[in-house]
Amino acid sequence: MSTSPAPDALLGPADIRELAAVLGVRPTKQRGQNFVIDANTVRRIVRTAEVRPDDVVLEVGPGLGSLTLALLETADRVTAVEIDDVLAGALPATVAARMPQRAERFALVHSDAMQVTELPGPAPTALVANLPYNVAVPVLLHMLETFPSIERTLVMVQSEVADRLAAGPGSKVYGVPSVKANWYAEVKRAGAIGRKVFWPAPNVDSGLVSLVRRTEPIATTASRREVFAVVDAAFAQRRKTLRAALAGWAGSAARAEEALVAAGVSPQARGESLTVEEFARIAENKQPEQPEQPEQPGESGRREESSE
Repeated sequence: MSTSPAPDALLGPADIRELAAVLGVRPTKQRGQNFVIDANTVRRIVRTAEVRPDDVVLEVGPGLGSLTLALLETADRVTAVEIDDVLAGALPATVAARMPQRAERFALVHSDAMQVTELPGPAPTALVANLPYNVAVPVLLHMLETFPSIERTLVMVQSEVADRLAAGPGSKVYGVPSVKANWYAEVKRAGAIGRKVFWPAPNVDSGLVSLVRRTEPIATTASRREVFAVVDAAFAQRRKTLRAALAGWAGSAARAEEALVAAGVSPQARGESLTVEEFARIAENKQPEQPEQPEQPGESGRREESSE
């Protein structure tokens, strides 16, 4: 067997198109598939992600394997999660053919990333992925929640999504993704990616986002679910003050105001001005539901009749 120089192990534009043709693969918008065809770009991603030789890297949506091979050059192990039947079936063979000395360090999970709750082998220490644009934020948040061992993350997403994830309070694009990502990690933009390095070329620019997991979780007695419920409610009606926006969450505008005042947040403030810590304080100060008044005799029967 001939020994190719290391750079030849990565996939170039001709390799990608040839592999796709052999597999009968046509990238679909439905799954947000845009394959990276530039070896320099995937190596840049690995460098920016600061992948180390002892890292166990989780990759989501590996596609034909461009980034997978670059990760295998540096990381100790790579576990890739792929939903597409054809791509999942082909990737192990691609790794074995182009990087045989690293094949045993690669594992494939054929599944929807949103359904993955466990992975083979050692726990992942890093997440590095070119995330499908249409599911980027939910997949990212699911992985950060499900695998707390992930210390560092670098994802390539639509530029607009990258801006939202990395936005701080007061920014026009600060919203639900910004706050929820910040619950887990320190988040920042880590570069831009041009359209020409993809096949097919997308109609939007791409950006890199770096997330470094907090060494100390947000100090709060509220659960993640409770905090995220406040965040969702606050941004569901962006133009409203928090007193009004949180009325449904609290049970009434008056009770929302009580929780806000107790948390040290102005009831007239809006969600886009709050830090994740402030959202957590609001969640802590939600008053428990008032017990329902006992029903009058016969009331239950009338209620059942009216609901049918």
